[in-house]
Amino acid sequence: MLMVGGSAEAQLADITQISPTVPGGAINKSFTQEIGAGRGNILVPDSSLFIIARDPFRAVRRGRQIFQRKFQVAQGNGPKTDDGVGNPSLIGGDPSRVAGLADSCAACHGRPRGSAGFGGDVVTRPDSRDAPHLFGLGLQEQLADEMTRTLRAIRTAAQAQAEDDGAPVTRILRAKGVNFGSITANVDGTFNTGAAGCAAMTPAPTPCVVGVDPDLRIRPFFAQGGTISIREFLVGAFNAEMGLEGADPDLILAAAGGTVLTPAGMLLDGQVDKIEQSPVGSPTTDGDFDEVPDEIPVSIIDFMEFYLLNYFKAGLGPQTAPVLAGRAVFTQIGCNSCHLPTFTISRDRRVADLDTVFDPVQGNPLNRLFATGTVRVLNGLAGVDDFSGFPTLKIPAGQPFVVNNIFTDFKRHNLGNNFAERNYEGTFQDLFITEPLWGVGTTPTYGHDGRSNTLEDVILRHGGEAQVQRDAFAALSQPSRDMVTAFLQSLILFPPDDTASNLQPKNEAAPRFPQNGHGAIALTPLFNNPADLE
Repeated sequence: MLMVGGSAEAQLADITQISPTVPGGAINKSFTQEIGAGRGNILVPDSSLFIIARDPFRAVRRGRQIFQRKFQVAQGNGPKTDDGVGNPSLIGGDPSRVAGLADSCAACHGRPRGSAGFGGDVVTRPDSRDAPHLFGLGLQEQLADEMTRTLRAIRTAAQAQAEDDGAPVTRILRAKGVNFGSITANVDGTFNTGAAGCAAMTPAPTPCVVGVDPDLRIRPFFAQGGTISIREFLVGAFNAEMGLEGADPDLILAAAGGTVLTPAGMLLDGQVDKIEQSPVGSPTTDGDFDEVPDEIPVSIIDFMEFYLLNYFKAGLGPQTAPVLAGRAVFTQIGCNSCHLPTFTISRDRRVADLDTVFDPVQGNPLNRLFATGTVRVLNGLAGVDDFSGFPTLKIPAGQPFVVNNIFTDFKRHNLGNNFAERNYEGTFQDLFITEPLWGVGTTPTYGHDGRSNTLEDVILRHGGEAQVQRDAFAALSQPSRDMVTAFLQSLILFPPDDTASNLQPKNEAAPRFPQNGHGAIALTPLFNNPADLE
């Protein structure tokens, strides 16, 4: 997937490659040091499982540095040749898999500066895809997984009832307040999920599973809703965007029908879900014939998964009177029927949360935002002593967490021909998962394909299942439309290293403030050894 638009932002080399003269000018560890002792376990120092369990904030920061890292040809970047094009003959002639230009995750997800944000268009289809931001990715994974479990529990209960009654049983499929239609359990153990296309019928017949596949697995990643987990997403992206192959034992086991709990706490069960396979089946396999095996070792995958699980959710800009009025109009015209603002996670797997809001007093002049970080582990930073002689375990508290201002329903919808996109084989993609709106104020252009220049354009582009809401917006006066877009523009992203926080507040006495002393969302103070920089 070649990056053909936009610009790469804040990609970094490490200190073995360049000699920075300012803090943050380079990654402080070489790639070999980031790999460390491999995956290991919680008793193997410098392994990924040891660091995630005992020094999790370092693990998050290490994942961030890997995300920013510029990979080199000697490390396996590109499928075969360093000509910026690649060799499609080695990848089955698939035009969507011609890596070679992207050399870091930040090449496509790098704005605002230094964040896992949005980026340029990438060639996945003739009509392109606008690379989405990754803020709050772990919250999305957790919500989708919990909703899947709820839907499947309803299905299981219906099957048990049908067996007891000796007759078919139909149940409404509802998870976290979102209706996914209905399913009928038959006495023989089979299920009726409705005829093909039943979701487009008015009214929808019963039974009819709506907005999710018949297997009831919500797939929150990619515009079409195609991937279950962060781990599959990142292993696939390393391969597709950069030609970097990882032999991930977790995906290999789950894809073969096994069950595995990843280091970030995601349960992958190959018995009930189709899990995406690793690009290669062994660390010794050179699948792209570039003479570099084991390009992405499993410890690197572990750190990246943990980073994206814990990555910060989007923030809020100034909540002015027009913004608040716009939010009310957004609700009145029915946009919130799909873009739901609030969900609750039953058991949060993250180790911290961050609230980022407009605060001109505590914020710095760069963006006037201030972030408040909260540790979410058992016993706080004191952790849990396992009497191993090593630093204590920092175990996620696993408490409920209210996710505000996400604005999605995790369902696939048909928004009409204005949103349809062509596939390479000539078919059309019509169904797209509801895009979470958090961060939308910072991410032009708009739509999954980046074809809409303004927020008003992309709203008016809606059709299909959203035709009524689109027409209600079109009927508004221009001042009312402007209030809606003002509200959407208040849902913002931010550059963590340039945003003041309670972890590192601004220091106006610093020389040449705010170039120095602007503060940051710095996890370093939470490391077991803050002097050992990542």
